[in-house]
Amino acid sequence: MPKILLIDDDPTFCLMLSTFLKRQQYEVSTAFTANEGLKQLKAEPFDVVLTDFRLPDKNGLELLEQIRVLTTEVPVILMTHYADIRTAVKAIKMGAFEYLAKPINPDETLLTIRKALSRNAEGEEAASEPTVPLRGGFAFVKGASSQSVQLEEYIALIAPTNMSVIIEGESGTGKEYVARKIHQSSKRHNKPFVAIDCGALSKELAGSELFGHVKGSFTGAMADKEGQFEAANGGTLFLDEIGNLSYEIQVKLLRAIQERKVRKIGSNHDLDVDVRIIAATNEDLVQAVSRGEFREDLYHRLNEFKINISPLRERTADVLQFAEYFLEVANHELERNVSGFDAAVTLALERYTWPGNLRELKNVVKRAVLLAKGTEITLDDLPPEIAYHIPEPTSIVAQPDATRVALPPAITDLRSATERSEKELILDMLERVKYNKSKAARLLNIDRKTLYNKMRQYNIDA
Repeated sequence: MPKILLIDDDPTFCLMLSTFLKRQQYEVSTAFTANEGLKQLKAEPFDVVLTDFRLPDKNGLELLEQIRVLTTEVPVILMTHYADIRTAVKAIKMGAFEYLAKPINPDETLLTIRKALSRNAEGEEAASEPTVPLRGGFAFVKGASSQSVQLEEYIALIAPTNMSVIIEGESGTGKEYVARKIHQSSKRHNKPFVAIDCGALSKELAGSELFGHVKGSFTGAMADKEGQFEAANGGTLFLDEIGNLSYEIQVKLLRAIQERKVRKIGSNHDLDVDVRIIAATNEDLVQAVSRGEFREDLYHRLNEFKINISPLRERTADVLQFAEYFLEVANHELERNVSGFDAAVTLALERYTWPGNLRELKNVVKRAVLLAKGTEITLDDLPPEIAYHIPEPTSIVAQPDATRVALPPAITDLRSATERSEKELILDMLERVKYNKSKAARLLNIDRKTLYNKMRQYNIDA
């Protein structure tokens, strides 16, 4: 019976979720603080950790970091409110398996746990995008935007070479998928593609994971271990979030790339390796070099070719294309037959800014497919933060007096302009939620009393 560690400071929620999971034939232990959860994790093995992001003594990122020191094998699933979406995305970068939005959906939770257990059993590396081989073979979606067209051109240009590549882009933009596409279009396509998340490696484990170790080389080294360089020999090694590697490991990595040799921890012998390096990062490595956090010589050795992946908010033309693909993937995984999105959903998907990029879009579409009651996804199937999202107004850039555009006479004073914008925002939100004032207040991030006062101030008919 798989063992799950549930960490949440809400006893009622813990009781509800643990009861549900026990009915699904899981053994569940609960903890109400991060320290209590860590204590249980040290005392006995677990197959999955399911934790709230906000705990009394630690947040999810701090807890995740300490769990990764104890073990890199146990999948960690974060539960978070949509207000914490950016932090949840960062947690994925640090090695979390997945995040679930609260209030959680029991079926979605069960599906995520089963996927985590399945991946753990098969010993697969984490993937940031869906891996269902739809449409035959490796699934890589070509976008329609100018940025995506240029990305395709770069992949076609660099893939046949043996040059090292740096892929830059925000978390969730599909950096690993671009790396896989480069590998599969290269002469090494019939050799291994090995991906390792440097952000999930502690300083103590990084050397062993990359280069391997021999039995007895340190406490806990019970047998010889093959490093990822050795596992990728002849193929491609993808180093995700490379900026998280310690200075000491950066030195060893530079030597391995330059000399094409690695030495296992505790060994006196070098191993010859032939590996192509593709590195990815969501930070500016040039800035990291200037701060002394990343070795300049390693940066220049890796930077034989650089690819920048634009965030999804800058590729509006790609949103529906990816959403339709994720719909196909979700139908396959959930055994559903949802045909598409209605017009309102299409507009909402294009209007939202997608801070989590493709990963967030994938999760939102999968959740919508699970919740859909008809053949099409409607606004009711989307999280309200996305369904009723109002884009921030475009900021006004100061212009020279000669070219400054005059405002209409009715709103030439700042106070009138502010009141007019506020009234329009409230009216728009009330219409979107069909004058459900509780929901409107929540989405406007104000309390109901404030909303009522504003409605009276602007003579808005309830």
